[in-house]
Amino acid sequence: MKIKFLLFSFLFLITNMLFSTEISSMDKKVYEFSKSDHPHNSLKNSQVIESNKFSKIYYLENGDRFIIDLLSRQNDSIETLFVNYNDSLYEVNTSQYLLLNELNEGDNSLQIYQQNGKEKIQLVNKTFKVKKSEPFIKNDAVVLGLLLLLLAIIFKTEGSSIPFFRKFYRIVPALLLCYFLPAFLNTFGIVSADESNLYFVASRYLLPASLVLLCLNIDMQGIKRLGPKALIMFFTATIGIVIGGPIALWIVSKVSPDILNDEIWRGLATVAGSWIGGGANQTAMKEVYGASDQLFSAMIVVDVFVANVFMSVLLFGTGYNKRLNKFFKADDSAIENLKNKMESFQKKMAKIATFKDLMMLTALAFVAVGMAHFLSNIISPAVSNWLESIKETSPTAAVLMTSFGSGFFWLVVFSTIFGISLSFTKAREFEGIGASKIGTLFLYLLVATIGMKMDIFELINNWGIFKFLISIGLIWIAIHALFLFVVAKIIKAPFFYVAVGSQANVGGAASAPVVAAAFSPSLAPVGVLLAVLGYAVGTFGAIACAVMMQYLSVAG
Repeated sequence: MKIKFLLFSFLFLITNMLFSTEISSMDKKVYEFSKSDHPHNSLKNSQVIESNKFSKIYYLENGDRFIIDLLSRQNDSIETLFVNYNDSLYEVNTSQYLLLNELNEGDNSLQIYQQNGKEKIQLVNKTFKVKKSEPFIKNDAVVLGLLLLLLAIIFKTEGSSIPFFRKFYRIVPALLLCYFLPAFLNTFGIVSADESNLYFVASRYLLPASLVLLCLNIDMQGIKRLGPKALIMFFTATIGIVIGGPIALWIVSKVSPDILNDEIWRGLATVAGSWIGGGANQTAMKEVYGASDQLFSAMIVVDVFVANVFMSVLLFGTGYNKRLNKFFKADDSAIENLKNKMESFQKKMAKIATFKDLMMLTALAFVAVGMAHFLSNIISPAVSNWLESIKETSPTAAVLMTSFGSGFFWLVVFSTIFGISLSFTKAREFEGIGASKIGTLFLYLLVATIGMKMDIFELINNWGIFKFLISIGLIWIAIHALFLFVVAKIIKAPFFYVAVGSQANVGGAASAPVVAAAFSPSLAPVGVLLAVLGYAVGTFGAIACAVMMQYLSVAG
């Protein structure tokens, strides 16, 4: 009998491990108690929270434990509660209070629910952040001034003739500092993005305005004058990124199958946005696909590291321009004609801005932003309702099209469409008074608010995942490069088109002119022109890449 009992117990245990969700026994993380059964001092060092009232951030200095008031339970006839705290599941019997002990610093998730037959009654479903102490500066006006001061210092020193700074910025890109200096402010408790509304304002108002202004100066005639090879190499670079992401993810998944989860592809979608368009498209992908702040911080490091490694390869290649053109069997005499055309284009557009010009430009940008908000508020609820209606009949389609129900998705799309549409009108002439410069200013302020959301210590604690993310990034950029070199060989394109076409995607408006200027300073606007085209197609190309990576992750 004992042997049969032990065998039955063993089989029961194995069955539970294979076919059921593991429920942890009570440990130091979660306690249940009735307030009447405990002395008053049990509330010391605790933060008491009603189950329907959660904040987005808590500080350990106010108490290192949560006492959750469950007196507002929906169904008191059901005794058992299930508590999912940071992916650990607990089963408790309580009708009054729940104690979360030893709170984890960083991002936390908490779900509390009842099970009534097959019906799941959700009581709490919250994500929140825990930090040691409150920030030194909470006033957004002060935080905004501090961020702008940092940006001013970065770009002032970047343009400095001091040898130290010239050498420093050859190694460390200014863009990376725009992310990481605000991150240090957050990491060491000087400011806190969780207490600030600056990121929301920047992402909902400055980001769409930036997209409008950066797309405003697209000169379709000018792009045509660049010749078909320039455009072919640009779109080859785009296709290499769109296809390269899923291929790289698939290759790395053969070594680490865990990489195919519901999180990693969301972060990689932001890299696709950055590498096809730029920082604005990257942020748009973060919001559309809901990549966590922690994962997004990791992806920024991967993006900047891999992109700058590849940029250094391209800059190294400019020294071998003639040899590479000989390899591609390319005639680079057209480059001289291109230089002359771009010099005349630059002179034609430039003019001194008046107050009226600036007022009209600002109105144009933010009227477009207002219209984008208006239309997204109409379309996104309708699409969400439609996706909900097809969830049962076409669950896969509903999952893959989730982003189309996002209000932010439509905000970004309409802003991009308005910017491109305005480029066919006289509004394109606003580039002469610096439309793209103002758009870039908005963009860098947005970048600083994103950086303010990073916590360096959290990144260090999660260093293990970088092995796989960097591997994906390097394979991805190698596929991108392979596409470029094969097509350049076929169509006999000069290396100039290869390098600028790549950086107009991967580097965007910040680095494409740098690579173009490495061939000739007068060619720098070519890089800008193609990079602006990248802003226009970046959102759509990144969505295509993200959908393929999402399908790969869902299909396993």
